[in-house]
Amino acid sequence: MMKIKNILKNISYSEDLNFLLTNRIPRLTLTHLMGWISQLEHPWISKAGIYIWGLFADLNLSEAKEQDFKSLHACFIRELKPGARTIDLRSNVVSSPCDGIVGEFGRILDGQLFQAKGFPYTLSDLLGDEPLKHQWQDGVYITIRITSSMYHRFHAPYSGEVKRLKYFSGDTWNVNPIALKRVEKLFCKNERALLEFKIRSQHSDPDNLNSEFTIGIIPVAAVLVASIKLHGIEPVLSTRYKGPTQMLCSLPFAKGQEMGWFQHGSTILMFAPKGFKFEQDLHVGQHIKMGQALMQTPN
Repeated sequence: MMKIKNILKNISYSEDLNFLLTNRIPRLTLTHLMGWISQLEHPWISKAGIYIWGLFADLNLSEAKEQDFKSLHACFIRELKPGARTIDLRSNVVSSPCDGIVGEFGRILDGQLFQAKGFPYTLSDLLGDEPLKHQWQDGVYITIRITSSMYHRFHAPYSGEVKRLKYFSGDTWNVNPIALKRVEKLFCKNERALLEFKIRSQHSDPDNLNSEFTIGIIPVAAVLVASIKLHGIEPVLSTRYKGPTQMLCSLPFAKGQEMGWFQHGSTILMFAPKGFKFEQDLHVGQHIKMGQALMQTPN
């Protein structure tokens, strides 16, 4: 089995073949098919699917709350055992909303940021005429990639309130580093949702209106993944969704509280206004855990 697994992994590491197999295919059709298969509740289908999945990825279910899954979907969106993650509760810290790998991070200079080295895009490319983009114009951003085998739920990076959701229908390009180096403005092409997350810095004067900030949390879907669920919002957002693209809401979340999930794995972008600072030891390629410190709020 290990020999077969290593052969499959070597194939997946071939950039040309990986890009061909995960992008030069009918992406939307395959994503819809995978969504249907993953929902089938049959022990043979579930066990066979998880076994095949494990051949292509380092699937580790030791932290899962449940060990017996009635469907692939149940495994994709599995919960963790209590205490499996530690939330950094310091009042001046914004924590990671998910497990993942740091893709890119840094300053947003005149509205420009990067999906990969040499591949820029702008807030306007990603968000269109969204008025919130102006307050992130010279702020900071981070890209966190969630691989297929990782924990797929995302959590509040700070105590605050989701005030609005804006949905952007789109494609389902793969979001791995190979595709990000080949497809310009990839995040701007894919299905995504903007969560307007309002926070009040607990490190500042509570009577100072300047201690209120809006963090942008943008889950970006991908091939086999195109479905995003947010607690408190009834519809599941997917490529089949035909409802309103904007939803006003008032959804409070405590730091570390679960906000929603992807069906499989993808990417979360985070934007914060000028004045937020990244942790000094943060670096591209770093594996991070949900609840780990990412940045500090302004003093």
